[in-house]
Amino acid sequence: MTLKPKVLIAEDEIAILYVISIKLRNAGYTVIGAANGADAYSLAVKEQPDLIISDYNMPGLSGLELCGKLNSNICTKNIPVIMLTSHRFELSPEKIAKAGIVKCMDKPFSPRELLLEVERLTENLIPAIA
Repeated sequence: MTLKPKVLIAEDEIAILYVISIKLRNAGYTVIGAANGADAYSLAVKEQPDLIISDYNMPGLSGLELCGKLNSNICTKNIPVIMLTSHRFELSPEKIAKAGIVKCMDKPFSPRELLLEVERLTENLIPAIA
């Protein structure tokens, strides 16, 4: 039996947060949800997720601002981030690299493709339970 990693989802559109949460939970992941970047940052510090999926455009604290705060905190700077966006034109390769974003996915996105990406990024984090 294996234990799947913990994923934090930062998404202000509740329907999208729900769809991603259900897809990941059905695949066995532990899922934590946040409706904005500020809550996501607090949860990241408290819960230490293995991966974060963040919307780019959120009220209060954008996805890029969230990445900046995560990168400035020694406890969260190594958590990989997948960015979901309908504004990819605003994300230059330099901004992506500086923010520590490991993957950008355009909205609308395929939940199946997102799950495959989560699995790819977390495959080495799954401990075997004897």
